[in-house]
Order: sequence, then structure tokens, then C-alpha cells
Amino acid sequence: MSHLRKALSASGILVWVLAAIILALVLGSTRIGGSPLVPQAVGRIFATFSGLFSQFLSFSIPLIIIGLVTPAIADLGRGAGRWLGITTAIAYASTLFSGFLTYGVCAALLPDLLSGTALSDVEKPGSALETYFSIEMPAPVEVMTALLLSFILGIGLSMVPRGVLRKGFVEFRAIITRLIERIIIPLLPLHIFGIFLNLTYTGEAWSVMHALLRVVVVVLVLEVVILSVQYVVAGMVGGRNPVRALVTMAPAYLTALGTSSSAATIPVTLAQTRRNGVSEAVASFTVPLCATIHLAGSTSKIFSFAFAIVLTQELSVSTVQWVGFIFMLGITMVAAPGVPGGAIMAATGLLSSMLGFDDAQVALMIATYIAMDSFGTATNVTGDGAIAIIIDRLAGGRLGADGDPENARELSFDGMAYLDRVGVDGLVSPEELTASAESAGSEAAS
Repeated sequence: MSHLRKALSASGILVWVLAAIILALVLGSTRIGGSPLVPQAVGRIFATFSGLFSQFLSFSIPLIIIGLVTPAIADLGRGAGRWLGITTAIAYASTLFSGFLTYGVCAALLPDLLSGTALSDVEKPGSALETYFSIEMPAPVEVMTALLLSFILGIGLSMVPRGVLRKGFVEFRAIITRLIERIIIPLLPLHIFGIFLNLTYTGEAWSVMHALLRVVVVVLVLEVVILSVQYVVAGMVGGRNPVRALVTMAPAYLTALGTSSSAATIPVTLAQTRRNGVSEAVASFTVPLCATIHLAGSTSKIFSFAFAIVLTQELSVSTVQWVGFIFMLGITMVAAPGVPGGAIMAATGLLSSMLGFDDAQVALMIATYIAMDSFGTATNVTGDGAIAIIIDRLAGGRLGADGDPENARELSFDGMAYLDRVGVDGLVSPEELTASAESAGSEAAS
């Protein structure tokens, strides 16, 4: 493991992720005498690893949220509640922009592009590589529970600047950071390799993409436009080069292509957001939060495929219904879990109630969405970096201008200095022990 970490650190995760994707596509697509180059028995080994790693990620994600979001909110001080509201409002505005932009483009292009297209034969993609075994790793709490718990604890801890519980969460953050750096990041490329190998091995995902190729092209172009607008705005607000900031987030984009999960990509998104110059406190606050509440890419993809199905299945949906659907979809995306397929599963109720989809059409929607899930997820997590840049600029300016002495004391707590003193060896220094004994003796004498 140590050699893998050193190699990963020297090459950078972008190189390893690219290598994993390319290698999986080549090995999975190559046939010799009609048989895959990689025997199914060998492919099942990688499928087994990916299955186990996915379980471990599902177990770790709530811990990552609690470990990073709670102390991050506490570090923001008494303004934490305000920044929580501002971040959520920006995420919702980004989602609405994505939805209405997609509506305009789809209404203008898809009626002509999809004329005469039938989608009734599209089936949900499956898995060709079964795992040898699986181990259930139930998460300690649900993702939304972890998020709400982080909000409550973080805001509460911001009112107790140097309490024992606050220091405990600083230590917990250090544990989670080590988990990310020493286990999750080094093993992530191997996990991505297993996922892409399975996709190319079965070929079912590509058949679904072929059936909706024209819509896919529209979606991909839309997501480029969405990301471009997000980073232009972030660059204007944060005073950064939008092109450079967007390129810096490339590893997060590519990682999300493999994981299809905003939450599972948090470690990479967090690292690249920091490289964009976002402060530690703001990055640790916005990235895990936006992994759950900011799904602009998923919104665009869901709307595009829903619009395509309405056209090809000859459903009747008015402009008013589409507008209401976008507003409600934005709220649903804020509440959707950042796990593979979480967005479409959260939106199925809206598809039935607001657009009139029946069970077969909902199943078709799920099939088309899952086949392209990773691209929307990649747009989601990359957009999180843009929001982090905006919040970093806004929070930095507001906190400095407020000049609140109590807030300054709250933010002055140096968690890492505390860990260096009492957390490394788990011992209190002799000087502190003596001072504590003298203080206790003085109080007893009085």
C-alpha cells in the first residue's frame, strides 16, 4: 500500500484515472476468436473488488460527511448558518439555470432530431461480470441523516469555541483525512478500472447510448455550456482564471465518470478544490455539502431524457407543466443523495405525478439515465468546485468586514496545533499536568 501511495503521489491521480479508463476500454473491447481478451474469471476478480470497494465507500461516505462538514461549519463561526443558506441558494440557482437552459435547447432541437425515433425496445443495462462474493457493509447512518447531523452539530459547536466536543471533531477530521489520503485515493483507480471493464464487457450500456445518441450529444454539449457558465461566473466573483480553474477540476470529473457518485468522488473533488486556492475551511464545508445538494448536471440530463421520452412516446405536456417540473426537480435534486442513481430515483415521483409517466415510461427513463449516469455526475462534482470558489470569496470578504471579536476568537482556534500538543502521542505535557494540578489545589484550598 505504501508503494502504491508513493507512485500515486508522484504521478498524480489524473494520470492513474486516465490509465484505468483507457486500459479498461481496450481490454474489455478486444476480442480474440470471439472471446474477450480478459477471461470472465479474471474480470470477475475486478468486479469483486469493485463491489467490495463500493460497499466500503457506502460505509465511509456518512463518516466523511460528518467528519468534514461538522468541523467546517464550526470553523466558520457564528456565520455558519448564513453560509449554509447562501450555499444552498447558490446550488438551487445553479440547478434552475441548468433546467431552464436545457428546456430551451431541447424545445428548439429535439422535435426535429427525434422525429421518427422509437425507444420502446431499450432495456435497462445489466452486469456481465458477477462478483465471486460480497460483504454487506451497512453505513452507520443514512447520507441525509449524516448531513442533517453535521448541520446541527456544526452550528452548535460554533457557539462553543473551545469545547471538548469541538476538539474531538478536530481529531475525527484528522482520522477521516487519513482515511481519504491513505486508503480511498490509492485504491480509487483500481475501482474505476473494474467499473469500466464491466461496462465494455457487457456492451449493454453502449446499446442504450446508441438508441439515444442524438440526445446524448445534446446533453454533453449542454453540460459543457453549463460548466463554462459556472466557471465564468466563479472566475468573475472569485478573481480567478476560469479556464485554469476548470482544468484543475479535471481529475474530479474523470473520477466521477468511473464512480457515478458525487459522494464517492468527494475526496478527489476536495483535493482539486483546494488546488484552486479555496481555503481549507470553505472547501471542507462546500464540497461535501454540494455533493448532496448541487446536481445541475443530473438536472440537465433528467430533463433532456424526459423531454425525449415525452416526444417519442407521444405524451402531452404543456409549457406550464414543464416550468413547474423544473422548479420541483430543482428542489428534489437538493434533497437527492449523492450516490449512483440517487438523482433519478428521487425524481421518479415527479415523472409520474407531474409529467404523467406510467410504469413502463418510468422504467425507460431509469434505463436511459443509468446508461449515462456518470456524465451528469461528473458535471455535478465539477460544478461544486465553482460554487466553492464563489463561497470562498464571499465568506472571506464577509468575515473580514464584520470584525466581530467573538467570531474572530471562534475562528482563531487552531485545530492542528491542538492535535500536535495532545493528539499525536495522546498525552498531556508535564508542564500542563503540573499547571492543572496546581490549579486544582488552589481551588480546593479556597
